[in-house]
Amino acid sequence: MGTAGKTLAPSQKIAWLRLIRTPTIGPVTFRQLINRTGSAEAALDAVPSLAKKVGAPAKIPSISEAEDEIAAVAARGGHMVAMGEPGYPPHLQHISGAPPLLSLVGGEKLDLERMVAVVGARNASAAGQRMTEVLSTGLGQQGFTVVSGLARGIDAAAHRAALPTGTIAVLAGGLDRIYPSENVPLADAIIAEGGMVLTEMPMGWEPRAQDFPRRNRLVSGSSLGVVVVEAAKRSGSLITARLALEQNREFFAIPGSPLDPRSEGGNHLIQQGAKLVTCADDIIESLTGIDLSRQTLFEPEWQPSPDEQAEIIDPTSDDRLLLLDALSPAPTAVDQLISTTGLRAPVVQMLLLELDIAGRIEWSSGQLVALRP
Repeated sequence: MGTAGKTLAPSQKIAWLRLIRTPTIGPVTFRQLINRTGSAEAALDAVPSLAKKVGAPAKIPSISEAEDEIAAVAARGGHMVAMGEPGYPPHLQHISGAPPLLSLVGGEKLDLERMVAVVGARNASAAGQRMTEVLSTGLGQQGFTVVSGLARGIDAAAHRAALPTGTIAVLAGGLDRIYPSENVPLADAIIAEGGMVLTEMPMGWEPRAQDFPRRNRLVSGSSLGVVVVEAAKRSGSLITARLALEQNREFFAIPGSPLDPRSEGGNHLIQQGAKLVTCADDIIESLTGIDLSRQTLFEPEWQPSPDEQAEIIDPTSDDRLLLLDALSPAPTAVDQLISTTGLRAPVVQMLLLELDIAGRIEWSSGQLVALRP
């Protein structure tokens, strides 16, 4: 599906945008539709009939709606970049459920190959913020781009310290819906100093609770490694660390006092195998010499083999019932569904596409699928 460094034609980008903005079509479904049909234009033609089979009308945005969104991004000084195009964070395209399109502003001169995520508590201590400044300054001075989520506390401290060397803020909402609003001046400063603000969400999108873990996967996925400075035992920062582990990223933690709840998460990560670090050099030493392409470290998302992709599949109602019986709210591997049902792989793939477009299933890690509650 990647574009191998080539730029999409404007009509292709509009088709990509219409497809990914179609309700119930997320990055995994987008990828599978492209793999099966060969292009976003062909996928758009196929979606209504797929949705009809499971009684779900397809609400595909119009060409003018897509053009309006592209124009709105441009009005804020930004542009949209597709997976595989120049300017798309190279490591991000290898994660499960990588966004087909990103809206971004700035960052033309940043080194997107050498990015490190620095994350932590919103209610950070003064010591935690100072440690963040030291780490981020040191990483920037050694040529690394610091990426974080523009949240209060550790995130904001990381961005501020890395302003002179370049930093990237990943949003949970649209480019025009920066959260928290108190960090709007910081976002402006990031862009003014040559950094970047990016999001996968449409213009006007107000971030919801479930959008922050989605943002966190971009923070970790675009980076070579993730550093947790302070974090409670149940926090978004630990979600980012878990995602880093799933994405084969390096992950690091700053040790803290056992008496401070904000250190519980970092100390727990160290117990679970995170690398204990006390300075930027510890991080740089671990990241020096690793394979920057990272491509061989990632398991590709499940998809039909090339000879199966060209096959025209029309599952029966009995096939649908068989697969629905095999699915449950517990995430299940696609290979296990194939084994349990005895259905051929292309049949299962087509049925999952139908169910996904109908909003009846959800994917996790690109390999596991579950019925929605």
